[in-house]
Amino acid sequence: MFNPQGPVRGRGTASNPHNRFAPNRSVAEDDGWYQEVPLTQGTEVRIETAKSIITRNNSPDLPFDRAINPYRGCEHGCIYCYARPSHAYWDLSPGLDFETKLIAKTNAAAVLEQQLSKPGYVCAPINLGSNTDPYQPIEREQKLTRRLLEVLLRYRHPVTIVTKGSLILRDLDLLAELAQQRLVQVMISLTTLDDELKRTLEPRAAAPKARLRAIRVLTEAGVPVGVLCSPMIPMINDSELEHLLEAAKANGALSAAYMMLRLPLEVAPLFEQWLQDHYPQRANHVLSLIRQSRGGELYDSRFGARMRGEGVFAELLAQRFSKAIRRLGLNRREGYALDCSAFCPPGGQMSLL
Repeated sequence: MFNPQGPVRGRGTASNPHNRFAPNRSVAEDDGWYQEVPLTQGTEVRIETAKSIITRNNSPDLPFDRAINPYRGCEHGCIYCYARPSHAYWDLSPGLDFETKLIAKTNAAAVLEQQLSKPGYVCAPINLGSNTDPYQPIEREQKLTRRLLEVLLRYRHPVTIVTKGSLILRDLDLLAELAQQRLVQVMISLTTLDDELKRTLEPRAAAPKARLRAIRVLTEAGVPVGVLCSPMIPMINDSELEHLLEAAKANGALSAAYMMLRLPLEVAPLFEQWLQDHYPQRANHVLSLIRQSRGGELYDSRFGARMRGEGVFAELLAQRFSKAIRRLGLNRREGYALDCSAFCPPGGQMSLL
């Protein structure tokens, strides 16, 4: 059952045209995602006792083979989120439920410690944020991501983080210490510099300026930060690609990556409705360009194609990205390799110090 004490304070989404769920103003303004919307309902949180916390993958499209997602569902409410269909496994909808009925793995840190101590565990960077954002708004109260970072720091285990939440700056103390030991890399997801587009596309994510500030503050603290321009959507934000990279570089980003829009399963009709609501005159053109980049379909799940797409539009986007990162010096990744050699599992000598 969901939390019997009622909705979690100050959380919700406004990703539909009826503008649902006002956040708590003081907290939201600090995060940079506040907007005026009528208050009707807040986020509900279900507690999950996880049996394991590290998930594995063998995808050649991903730069990591293991990840941790302390939350199921995400309050950011990004209409394009490829993780939405996963909520169906819990008999919850990929639309409104994904944004407002969240699942928190409250024992995540304890389970991580157990898994790291298993005989035969081989250390390799763990990613936080591969499915849902580890710094979505409820992390302010739940603190699951912070507890995970404390465990990883304690045993000197490397970690990579992907987020669009400015709440990451709360953990600057841990991240700076991890960085000193070459144990962390951060990627800040930056989709647009247009506040109005961000408001409709990513209603509860941090504002563009807040994300750029996060890049700057993390960089100044010695944390290696890159920018992830994702997703690139034809005729919606693709024209901003060079500007996004330039802004990230100006604020200290060291590297960059991008991904084309992905519309698996139930995400496609949700995104089509969003286009009709916000860009009705160009909706057909947008969908046509997506299909041209996906072999005539709205989604192509093949490894090697799903992240970048194929065809004329996808190739031009790839060329633009490549030229821009070379010009800006965002293509230099050498020197930022994470250190796996210092890992000392629970029960090892380091844990006794």
